[in-house]
Amino acid sequence: MNTPDVPLTQDLVLVGGGHAHALVLRKWGMNPLPGARLTVINPGPTAPYTGMLPGHVAGHYSRDTLEIDLVRLCRFAGARLILAHATDIDRTARLITVEGQGQIAYDVASIDIGITAEMSIAGFDDHAVGAKPLDVYAQRWREFVASVGDGSIDPNVAVIGGGVAGCELALAMSHALQQAGATPEITVIEAGSQISGVGDMARRKLMRAMSQAGISLRTDARVTAIEATQVRLEEHDPVAAALTVGAAGAFPHRWLANTDLPLIDGFIETTPDLSIKGDRFVFAVGDCAAMPFAPRPKAGVFAVRAAPVLHHNLRAALTGGTRKTFKPQKHYLKLISLGSKSAMAEKFGIAFSGPLLWRWKDRIDRAFMDKLDHLPQMKPVKIPDVAALGTREIMQDKPLCGGCGAKVGGAPLAEALSGLADPTNPEIVTGVGDDSAIVKMPGGGFQVLSTDHLRAMVHDPVQMTRIAAVHALGDIWAMGAAPQVALSSLILPRMSPALQARTLREITDTARKVFDASGASLVGGHTTMGAELTIGFTVTGTRDTMPISIAGAHPDDVLVLTRPIGSGVIMAAHMEGTASGREVANALAIMEQSQSQQAEILRDAHAMTDVTGFGLAGHVLAICKASGLGAVLTQSDIPFYKGARTLSDAGAASSLLPANRKNAPTQGIDDPLMHDPQTAGGLLAAMPQAVAENALSELQNKGLQGWIIGRLQRGLPTVTIT
Repeated sequence: MNTPDVPLTQDLVLVGGGHAHALVLRKWGMNPLPGARLTVINPGPTAPYTGMLPGHVAGHYSRDTLEIDLVRLCRFAGARLILAHATDIDRTARLITVEGQGQIAYDVASIDIGITAEMSIAGFDDHAVGAKPLDVYAQRWREFVASVGDGSIDPNVAVIGGGVAGCELALAMSHALQQAGATPEITVIEAGSQISGVGDMARRKLMRAMSQAGISLRTDARVTAIEATQVRLEEHDPVAAALTVGAAGAFPHRWLANTDLPLIDGFIETTPDLSIKGDRFVFAVGDCAAMPFAPRPKAGVFAVRAAPVLHHNLRAALTGGTRKTFKPQKHYLKLISLGSKSAMAEKFGIAFSGPLLWRWKDRIDRAFMDKLDHLPQMKPVKIPDVAALGTREIMQDKPLCGGCGAKVGGAPLAEALSGLADPTNPEIVTGVGDDSAIVKMPGGGFQVLSTDHLRAMVHDPVQMTRIAAVHALGDIWAMGAAPQVALSSLILPRMSPALQARTLREITDTARKVFDASGASLVGGHTTMGAELTIGFTVTGTRDTMPISIAGAHPDDVLVLTRPIGSGVIMAAHMEGTASGREVANALAIMEQSQSQQAEILRDAHAMTDVTGFGLAGHVLAICKASGLGAVLTQSDIPFYKGARTLSDAGAASSLLPANRKNAPTQGIDDPLMHDPQTAGGLLAAMPQAVAENALSELQNKGLQGWIIGRLQRGLPTVTIT
């Protein structure tokens, strides 16, 4: 997190979540550079650790054990994380093009995107998978094992490439398939005359291990084509293969060739301080980099060793400091898994193997992952020794959440609004109490008006803008109105004019796209600087007939919900560093999706609202009070975000939860998630059963989701959970 009151003046962008960048993030979080804003661009929320991949393939490690959680690391480092591919870099304008996001400006950038094993062989793209990127291969392998297990596919595998990586993966796959009860047929195909990348002693040990595992080796074999069930070879019989894995060498990502980056055989040419040749403000590290000053094979050990130098030199580039030189070791220990819990070690041409070496390798790998999984605890806010009464109690509570979790509680809000006089303007149909105010239009029809703003819960202003815009539009959609006009209300952290311009461009471009897609026009707004990023919008909408309110529900109406609940607890756990990055990313991805189609499908609702800060129970109770009815919700029918239940049961909760519980007490099952504050939550509609079932069918036909979660009945305005 950036130091409070220090203006942001420089943008550091890390492209890729490789091992070196992961270690830089950890060091950055422990000692952030005041004034620097950190951005990470990576296709996924996690990055697999190379050293554990063979063990994962063999079944020794779970997926979670293998993966570096970039979402958690970025939160710890105070960095924004953009989950997308970088596709270009303009070093003159200092802009990085990101798929689906546009251009991201930088002052200093570093590239650590690894390599790919995708090969230019006929049929490779359709029928094979490269051993790298690791996450793509690991997912394909899990799917293959599942298919072998259910008998829908034969356990035949071809590995193209007889180097260390190919042999190691072949041994791992053989072990896993045998453990699953299959009898695998695995063939390693090598273009050369022998296994490469190791000395004679290690080669003999690898050959012996492969022979014992039943793995065949084809040498002097050139692949001509890959088909769905076989690999064709020049002057050799075809190799049967339901899965073909490319592990023959390291290939650079193709987009690098379309840039003006200095390249050697497609890899980024670097200098001894890890900056690229001819540009002291762009760095490259890991397998994507070439080091002509100290040529080395592609191995993760060099990326790990480069991380401290990279971290120092990035800070030096941002501050004008002195840089260090990277001096990679000439000789390094190779630890190679042999399928079962046995490994081989090689250095200086001498090789040893056995279970003891696997335990040693396992200890090294787990120590590396523990360093990235078990992050240092953030220092708690210091409570003053002397403070006004009540201060200590508030500061000892949970930290204030972001999004709608930062909302003022229902009781003080209701007390404040109760002082507003009933509107005297005859054109105002409703004011306080519903999702939006309703105003009669002079020429007929109605206009609805609402405003919302969100305290940032992620560091990416683009993602926060999408979520804030969808959140604000929710009130308009809940009234059954067509979005019309939007005004922005922004608070930016203190920053330099250059960063102000960059941030406002990102926010404005994103907001315009969201509102354009909804049918509304962004026509301006107001911007100030303050303590932290806050994004809000005032939105209007129109409807020819009376807008849908929360007061029109009928007895026996069912309640339809269009989005899971639990985002509040996930984001609270994310703040604490206890939520899974995949689950955080999944929730955020849903929260930023438009609900315009859902609103159109629910247009015949008797009553409707959107589930936001006061939680599901609070918003159901609002319908009950306005409509004079009671509600019964079926807990098992209510959808939850993945991970929300586990986190809630473990005690994670939003800072708004106690106020929501008090504001909307429930009967029956006591479930904190019923009161969890939602940001950009689902639409909640009261409809007759038949109409609701038709609506669910229409939602499903459009690839959308909806759930009937309960029913309204005559009685006191209460909410019962069964």
